[in-house]
Amino acid sequence: MSPFNPRSFRTATPTTRLLLIGVSAFSVIGGASYLWYQQQKQFQDRNLSSKPQKSSDKGHISAVSKMTVTTPFQTLFAVPMHCESCAKDISAAVHKLEGITKVEPNVKDQLVSIEGTAPPSAIVEAIQATGRDAILRGSGASNSAAVSILELFHDKSTKPTPAQGSFTDRHVRGLARMVQVNPTTTLVDLTLRGVSPGTYRATIREYGDLNDGAASAGPVWSKGKGILGTVEVGKDGRGAVFLSHPFQVWELVGHAMVVSKQDEQAGPLKNDEDTVVGVIARSAGMWDNDKTVCSCTGKTLWEERKDEVSKGML
Repeated sequence: MSPFNPRSFRTATPTTRLLLIGVSAFSVIGGASYLWYQQQKQFQDRNLSSKPQKSSDKGHISAVSKMTVTTPFQTLFAVPMHCESCAKDISAAVHKLEGITKVEPNVKDQLVSIEGTAPPSAIVEAIQATGRDAILRGSGASNSAAVSILELFHDKSTKPTPAQGSFTDRHVRGLARMVQVNPTTTLVDLTLRGVSPGTYRATIREYGDLNDGAASAGPVWSKGKGILGTVEVGKDGRGAVFLSHPFQVWELVGHAMVVSKQDEQAGPLKNDEDTVVGVIARSAGMWDNDKTVCSCTGKTLWEERKDEVSKGML
């Protein structure tokens, strides 16, 4: 007997009528609740597929799952090429990466333009696997990209003096590239090299003061907004993660980025061999950077690259 059958309702006893009303109400509420549950579950599933998980207790960061980046962006790389055969090798290597939609090598200008959702660090490795080096020359639109060179500060001899204004012996152990792909989303491509194995927590700090490394960078930026996620470093000392966050590049510029094994619940951050720090600075967008010779040193692009790699640059 259907709860909403009018004829059944009219011929039923008073007790049965009450029962029918109760069953009908339960059916309506239960159906609505089930529909709400399904909608919420679908919404959560979509979010969890593209956002890192993080707990809410005192800024602790949980393990970050693989990110699903769906918004394509452009990157431009300087790559030494001698002929069209070189261009074909590079194109084939990059197309093997997931998410690549376009690869356009230009042998004359020694540039490779790429579009897709693969992290820049993965593209560099794919090109290097062909026996050639690659330098990221620009990504995204103008004023939509940033970079942070992550260095060790545990050795006090690396700290700059006021007269020097720069580091005498840099120990680069990581690189973070950021590109804003739409008005509300920025991708963070974080790579570590030459550090001990384990889980590292990446954060953006309130200040850009690196006078005392991590110790002077302040608390996590914007009441937890600066919690980026974690990166797992293997036994080879290498680790990388590609993250998506709801902030804009201009908000990050001038802040420090810290990547460390330290648990901040145990106390303030200190400088040790497993903590790297860098200031976030703007970097060039697509076609914004046509420099081939450094105005400071007079060295060519590739001479500068060689010097930086010798200091640990990725």
